[in-house]
Amino acid sequence: MKVSIKGVRGSIPTAGSETSYYGGNTACVTLLEDDRMLILDGGSGLQKVSLPDKPTNRIDILLTHLHFDHIQGLGFFGSLFDPTKEVHIWAPESATQSLNSRLNRFLSPPFFPVMMRDLPCRLILHDISNSSFEIGPFSIESRFIIHPGPTVAFRIKGKNTVVAYIPDHEQALGPSGMISDKKWISGFDIADKADLLLHDAQYTGYEYKEKIGWGHSSMEDAIKFASIAEVKRLLFFHHDPTRTDEQIEVIFSKLKQNDFGFENFDFAREGIEIDLG
Repeated sequence: MKVSIKGVRGSIPTAGSETSYYGGNTACVTLLEDDRMLILDGGSGLQKVSLPDKPTNRIDILLTHLHFDHIQGLGFFGSLFDPTKEVHIWAPESATQSLNSRLNRFLSPPFFPVMMRDLPCRLILHDISNSSFEIGPFSIESRFIIHPGPTVAFRIKGKNTVVAYIPDHEQALGPSGMISDKKWISGFDIADKADLLLHDAQYTGYEYKEKIGWGHSSMEDAIKFASIAEVKRLLFFHHDPTRTDEQIEVIFSKLKQNDFGFENFDFAREGIEIDLG
């Protein structure tokens, strides 16, 4: 399975020389197995997605949730305007509104000039919850996790490898923070022994003290989570939009000086490709 990082930033795109190395586009990742692609989230990084060389009429986009930084690239994705394409969008269900209704609020004036009903592609929407489903060679599990609004994480199994995608996540809420009892940790079953975990790490431990309950994780908690879940590799995701490349390098250097009992972690960087096979 080949993993391609198209967008790593949280909340809002941050273009400029100060963020050019790690990247300024919001969440988007592609997975490729046997010329079949999955697109994880539709942030501004979606504009960088190139479809596989082998022609295909079907495209699958898996949305963890509908916050703006995860859907703002949809209206600029060329396949939605291609009448030969069949585009499937999978996203967490709501107790009050259908996926169609919620996406229509974005893909319509005054927020966007084109109505969703006028898109020329064949658009198929899937409301998911704690679900299991298959797309081509991929076996996928979605589970609700802690984040404001209906939000899921994805566990994607290819032929021989597993990717866990948890870009917006707060593992536990309470006076003592994250605990070590696996059954009480949000998202544990998604990350369990994954080959690669892409996980929210927007804050430093110091910053997180002032952001408890906002739905995001500290880097230290992300490392602890990865260690408990026994993942092979962790990539920090959802970088704070105010964080420069230089600041990330300083933070990374300080983290590496600590003994967490888990060493295989790094900051996700826009444009990198990882071949898990």
